[in-house]
Amino acid sequence: MQRISRLKRELQLLSAEPPPGVSCWQTEGRVDELQAQIVGGANTPYEGGVFTLEINIPERYPFEPPKMRFLTPIYHPNIDNAGRICLDALKLPPKGAWRPALNISTLLTSIQLLMAEPNPDDPLMADISSEFKYNKPLYLEKAKKWTAEHAVQKNKGCVEAEEKTPENKNKKTAHKREALSAQENLEHTKKVCM
Repeated sequence: MQRISRLKRELQLLSAEPPPGVSCWQTEGRVDELQAQIVGGANTPYEGGVFTLEINIPERYPFEPPKMRFLTPIYHPNIDNAGRICLDALKLPPKGAWRPALNISTLLTSIQLLMAEPNPDDPLMADISSEFKYNKPLYLEKAKKWTAEHAVQKNKGCVEAEEKTPENKNKKTAHKREALSAQENLEHTKKVCM
């Protein structure tokens, strides 16, 4: 009972005052299964990406930490291919730092911080950790590529169209709308959503 009332309070707080770049919600009305999204931080290789996480709340919560993993693939030394996260706050003592005073919001904020500041000395992915330590430009390139491939939201209803003549403008119907950001306005290529 304590678990359910605490989770309801935490979810209310997360929806009313979410940490910047973080959102969290219940899946299919189940209190013990949550999903979260973390927006990649500015000036990181994850910038522009939206990363989805799965959160499973154990029966003994808050005396046992939630199980969290990334559903969105991410190139990171502390996150493996299955999405498991190497973070002290997600483990019980003596190896971990979980305590009942922590909550889902603080964990998601810690994960967001870990994305911005990887810990190569405690990796889950030794090869990525080695890259981070000894060939950072290659690490940054690969992390940006993975973010672009897996975490950047694409508008599936858009097609690229170059404006070559004024005739092309007249062919647009009223049902089409332009999906242009300020940056795209500067370019010659437009995205037209159908």
